[in-house]
Amino acid sequence: MENQAISYIASVGIGSPPTNYNLIVDTGSSLTWIGANKAYVQTSTSQPTTNTFSLSESSISASGDMYTDQVTLASGLVVTVQSIGVASSSTGLKGVDGVLGLGPTDLTIGILSPDTTSSIPTVIDNLFAEGTITEHDVSLSFEPITDSSGSQENGEATWGGTDSSKYTGSITFVPITATSPASNYWGIDASIGYGDTTILSTTAGIVDSGTTLLLLASDAFKKYQSVTGGVPDISTGLLTITSDQYASLQSLFFTIGGTRFEYTANAQIWPRSLNSAIGGTAGSIYLIVADNGANSGSGRDFVLGQAFMERFYTVFDTANKRVGIATTPHTDDTSN
Repeated sequence: MENQAISYIASVGIGSPPTNYNLIVDTGSSLTWIGANKAYVQTSTSQPTTNTFSLSESSISASGDMYTDQVTLASGLVVTVQSIGVASSSTGLKGVDGVLGLGPTDLTIGILSPDTTSSIPTVIDNLFAEGTITEHDVSLSFEPITDSSGSQENGEATWGGTDSSKYTGSITFVPITATSPASNYWGIDASIGYGDTTILSTTAGIVDSGTTLLLLASDAFKKYQSVTGGVPDISTGLLTITSDQYASLQSLFFTIGGTRFEYTANAQIWPRSLNSAIGGTAGSIYLIVADNGANSGSGRDFVLGQAFMERFYTVFDTANKRVGIATTPHTDDTSN
């Protein structure tokens, strides 16, 4: 998978012979769909269905027709019959063709018409159902970007298991939270501290590769802004800090399933070589922690997005309804 600074992109083949589409790797949504940029090329494996789809997720929306088709994720890794959306209208995506949905299956309930009650099996579900993988899960390895061009192939998805070369120590597994609406996603319970200061007591949030930043509930974000001294920047929408403030920036600590994960000062800043990618100024220091838009108690008080996943290995275990997190060789990188 390719790290394009604000999202991870996978080249996915659809049809036979396959046409490749560049899709956002998104654990926060569950439908795989195309059509935002490149048109759908139908082949002998393309089958229209009687359903249409319509979805709206954060800043992305799409609607169109549903098909089944063959999906090629990698050499030898093929879903022979996968439901896909083919968008005739979409907003929010630029330069990519759609989304590879890796969220829980039930997130797809309600997006079809006229069938409004059925869920749509994800590519993880179908790989397992077809016997291509023996474990009903997927693991993601992301890494901080080090290429100043803003694009680097440094991500890996392991379908049906884990890759021990991508993480250190042991994996901490926690059950999906019981708190709604986080329980509908890859939601977990965690507490968050900044140094010795509690930012969020144990509460529910989600792990979402489709979100670039690390988001906190509004009241928790205000605490974070206060202790870091961050000042809102109009151009980027992020907090900015001075070099002196960065020198005294403390780690964030996430306590998940009894394990305390340290998220270093360097992990909390946007890669300075890529400031222009977010409309920033060269040499400025921007924090990647942002406001979730609602106070704590909303049922989704944090979002651990791509910026978090670049420092920690993540396992999304459908069979056991749990999420796994582990440190990696890049947890303490200073590349930002």
